[in-house]
Amino acid sequence: MNKPLLIASILAVSLVGGCSLNPQYNRPEPPVAESYPADPAGKGMKSASEMSWREFFPDQRLQALIAAALENNRDLRTAALRIEEARALYNIQSADLLPTVNLGASGSRVRTPASLSLSRQEVVSSNYQVGLSLASFELDFLGRVRSLNEAALSLYLASEEARQAAQISLIAEVAKAALAERAFAEQQDLAQKTLNGREASYKLAKQRFDVGASSSLDLRLNETQVLAARIALLVLERQRAQAMNGLTLLTGKPLRELPALQALAEQGIVSELPAGLPSDLLTQRPDIRAAELRLKAANANIGAARAAFFPKISLTAGFGTASNALSGLFDSGSRTWSFAPQLLLPIFDAGRNQGNLTLAEVRKNLAITDYERIVQTAFREVADALVARASLDQQVDAQGATLEAQADRLRLAEQRYRNGISSYIEVLDAQRELFAAEQSLVLARLLRLTNAIDLYRSLGGGLSRN
Repeated sequence: MNKPLLIASILAVSLVGGCSLNPQYNRPEPPVAESYPADPAGKGMKSASEMSWREFFPDQRLQALIAAALENNRDLRTAALRIEEARALYNIQSADLLPTVNLGASGSRVRTPASLSLSRQEVVSSNYQVGLSLASFELDFLGRVRSLNEAALSLYLASEEARQAAQISLIAEVAKAALAERAFAEQQDLAQKTLNGREASYKLAKQRFDVGASSSLDLRLNETQVLAARIALLVLERQRAQAMNGLTLLTGKPLRELPALQALAEQGIVSELPAGLPSDLLTQRPDIRAAELRLKAANANIGAARAAFFPKISLTAGFGTASNALSGLFDSGSRTWSFAPQLLLPIFDAGRNQGNLTLAEVRKNLAITDYERIVQTAFREVADALVARASLDQQVDAQGATLEAQADRLRLAEQRYRNGISSYIEVLDAQRELFAAEQSLVLARLLRLTNAIDLYRSLGGGLSRN
């Protein structure tokens, strides 16, 4: 058999035909309702998966923070390296689909002493060989190697989807951290203004007390208000500093020379996103796509485990030239070849193959459960965001009306106190309620923006940059 015919035969047998023992793959039915409990808004608008994060976050500071995080965040870098790792494993596994051909050259000289030689004379023999060799190439009749290759490919693709899911989560976390820091800053400014006003009121109360125009009770009440405002300011300063530290960790580098962040009321984040149907999440969310690819990998591993019960055929072959003299290595008539097929039929393995098959089937069931859990979690995230969207808009409006009412109440209480109709306690109560209403309005605005970000993330938004 000549070399071209040998190689052609091997490739024809291994690459053409063959069957697969993989179970038929069927995507599990999503264990969720056919529609969301809340009426989706934003009909006719661009979907979250089609809307770039720069379009969704118009604030220049937010865009700069997100861009820095996408470039420097260590968790995202880890996800990218996982892709390279999975790609390398896939390349290693796919190499088994083709034969490995080696070029080898060897030479030896052996001295046989006279005492061991038949001629009773010292003998020195030489042998030189050059040729191509094929080492134990498996003929994949039952698709075992192809199943392992399919599993490796699915895991590689799943790692890419996992990186995209990490990117979506990172964008949302950076935006929420930046807005939380902005909320603390606004609350801190309100606390500072409140403290300044209460300190001024305390000075007036102290002057009135010194001249006998007010009681010590009014003075002490003013003092407690000053101390309460000072404590609130210190707490907000600490919370803002911690929020800034968390934001620095997410972006992966110190925050310098960034545009000023707009106020919460001026962010302009898109909140009326169309939700679509729950079935749309199966293609929009990369974490769901990754879970399905892991399920496909588990399904392919079952085929490889089944193939282990059947005979395994491997080929070992060689083609080259040999000679006892180095000068005659390529002379006519020195050509050599070998062809050694091998058939291995499992007879007794103490249950190893059955155990591997059971393990593969259990892992597939685990992958199905994991896929269904991720789908259910995605459905809940979207449903929660949709339910909260309408109520948060109403909450912000109601909180704004409450703030106006509390401000008017304080004005009336101060007027009644100056006219001697009521005590100063009524003024202090109105001041406390106004301060609480101001802080609550900031939190309500933050919740509304955070909810919009959660909806954008849960619908698969954040992959497009432009």
